[in-house]
Amino acid sequence: WKATELTVTPASALADEPVHIQATGLPPLQMVTLIATMKDDKGNLYRSRAFYRANEAGELDLKRDPAVGGHYTGVHPMGLLWSLKSEKPFDRLIKRDVMNTPFWITLDLYDSVYIHKVGKVQPKASQVMQRWFSSPDLQRVPIREGRVRGALFLPPGEGPFPGLLDLLGGIGGLVEYRASLLAVRGFAVLTLAYFAYDDLPKQLEEVDLEYFEEAANLLLAHPKVQKPGIGVISVSKGAEIGLAMACYLKQVAATVCINGTNAIHEFPLRYRDLVINPIPSYPERMQVNVEGAVRIRHFKGDPRDERNQHSVLPVEKARGPILFVVGEADECFNSKEYAEQALDQLRKHGKSSGRMLAYPGAGHLLEPHYGPLCYMSWSHGLFLPMLWGGDPEGHAAAQEHSWQEILKFFRQHLVLSRNEFPGTLKSLVKSFSV
Repeated sequence: WKATELTVTPASALADEPVHIQATGLPPLQMVTLIATMKDDKGNLYRSRAFYRANEAGELDLKRDPAVGGHYTGVHPMGLLWSLKSEKPFDRLIKRDVMNTPFWITLDLYDSVYIHKVGKVQPKASQVMQRWFSSPDLQRVPIREGRVRGALFLPPGEGPFPGLLDLLGGIGGLVEYRASLLAVRGFAVLTLAYFAYDDLPKQLEEVDLEYFEEAANLLLAHPKVQKPGIGVISVSKGAEIGLAMACYLKQVAATVCINGTNAIHEFPLRYRDLVINPIPSYPERMQVNVEGAVRIRHFKGDPRDERNQHSVLPVEKARGPILFVVGEADECFNSKEYAEQALDQLRKHGKSSGRMLAYPGAGHLLEPHYGPLCYMSWSHGLFLPMLWGGDPEGHAAAQEHSWQEILKFFRQHLVLSRNEFPGTLKSLVKSFSV
């Protein structure tokens, strides 16, 4: 009888690339357990497990065979990755060191339904895979110019590359994993900190749009960044700011808003002489779920209320197209409702430049795909963990589809045509074929 073998192809890949997991040399129709184990950059443990039955030839192929139980059921070639769960409550998986280290994930195969604590029995076969957030020839440039704080990721080659500003939400600090993955795909990406980082304010108390304009100008001034406009990719509070940038800044040519709002909430927004005061919030509407996480979906005041119209963003002023990406199981924002209101407003002004991708089962924290669902976690400055929502399978499907759509959207609206810059097309095409 030949030895049991477990293979992962490719064993080393980018974090947004699929892998093919197979096993051979099993007894025919044997029930097996596959367990994935991973540590994040802080040493926190993540684990997932699924139960499978080998076929009559003693083979298992995750592209073909359904999981019959465990963290998911059905045919899900990447299920062991997107169903990873933290052993530490309320933890959110964030890759901090994007340039030098991957996430190392160990796959162990056991020749029975193995529900015990890992480590009591030796696995029949093991395999280690690496999930990278950058490529060897990617360049990371720390940015500390004027008021702007962030990190710029540049693809290899002369460019010019389409430029993107990346805005995260209420997490604060500098978060780089999405920006580095976008840069591998051929974009020059400036991920921007706007509070709780370096010498920036510790808490967000107002949004100064001139700071974001300064960042946009800085990006556009870079010799490797394509003129005349940039894209903005933004999520949560960042998506509110991203939408405001689309409305007021001429530098913004295309915008992706992931689970954001269509109005100013919580803090005033300033831009030159303009001040937009926020819609009132209602702390008494916060709910706490059975695990002790706070649901703030109903916390914000309604942008449709007549009294709140002064806070609604004038989306009809946006120069470029806007893609709204929303999770229908978002427990943090009523994001689908906000996106629909923005699209209605565009239509009323005769504009067809908005589009919405809505995903049933997807929560608030839509990330580059194959990352695990974060259902609830601690968030900056809150006394309780935040409930983000989503179910693992629906969320995983949404991440996989939306990531490809986002890349397509920016390539369509930012990449120059052959007639404009014949010389740069080759380098662009080359960088997209990574």
